Amino acid sequence: MSTPNQQMGPSPQLFFDTVNAYQRSAAIKAAIELNLFTAIAEGAETAQALAQKCDASERGVRVLCDYMAINGFLIKQDGRYKLTEDSAVFLNRNSPAYMGTAVEFLQSPTLMDAFKDMTTTVRKGTTIMPDEGTVSAENPVWVKFARAMAPMMMMPAQAMAQIVEIDPDRKVKVLDIAAGHGLYGITLAMSHPNVEVMALDWPGVLEVAKENAEKMGVADRFSTKPGSAFDVDYGSDYDMVLLTNFLHHFDPPTCEKLLKRVHNALAADGRAVTVEFVPNEDRVTPPMSASFSLIMLASTPGGDAYTFREFEKMFEHAGFKRSELHQLAPSPQQLIVSYK
Repeated sequence: MSTPNQQMGPSPQLFFDTVNAYQRSAAIKAAIELNLFTAIAEGAETAQALAQKCDASERGVRVLCDYMAINGFLIKQDGRYKLTEDSAVFLNRNSPAYMGTAVEFLQSPTLMDAFKDMTTTVRKGTTIMPDEGTVSAENPVWVKFARAMAPMMMMPAQAMAQIVEIDPDRKVKVLDIAAGHGLYGITLAMSHPNVEVMALDWPGVLEVAKENAEKMGVADRFSTKPGSAFDVDYGSDYDMVLLTNFLHHFDPPTCEKLLKRVHNALAADGRAVTVEFVPNEDRVTPPMSASFSLIMLASTPGGDAYTFREFEKMFEHAGFKRSELHQLAPSPQQLIVSYK
């Protein structure tokens, strides 16, 4: 006898859910732009009240809220809408962990256009975007990334700062490669008053990082080095080099070329600290990390989501003695610490 949880034969539900996934993307974007979740958090819980608060039609708000409830973002009871625990933390603009700004980058035309012809992309095995896709020189999408994704990066940055040990009795030099918003280096500096950060990225992106450093009170220990991570002179004797969400954009030979430069820039007892989506050896679990390879296929010439074993080999070929893997819970990403 079958139980309610057992599937009664083949079902087309997964197919329809996947084919229609663009509707979910459009709906969550609309809900964020209308400040729907924030309005509910502030007490507007009916379609009528939300329509007034969000400057929208009652019919439109009712349909959107019902759809958000169907997809697990809201709870509907007796005609009133409540936030789920996740929505209260991540989608209410008044929450310190608000992530709604990420839509501006994740649904930017630059990224979405990369997926318009996946058939051709798969046939070619590389991006069909012009000028090397998202890794082209001074691509403006990274300024958008720096501004939009900073809130989403706060949790893994804080988790990293707790895992990485810092000697409190001496000055610690940190080089943050492809710093973006700068939050990883900034969070280290906030946690340890003896940390000094040098952030490297394109000039426009570094302006965002400098704003964040000023806002978070570490501007006096935050310097910048504009340019390409493959060409700029790093300097030397760094105690730590941060490589956060960067290596996945390139193929292994290109990564190893960069990692040799990192190895040379480190002090004798220095470490490279890498934050990445690291799939298991089966390359299909965990789902979020494993799925990241598709984004790299669509948007870069040769990037990928690399397993820990693959990262170990790259760091070893670049001269590092050993690497260790840490989880960055509750973030879905992982931390790799590699020792010179």
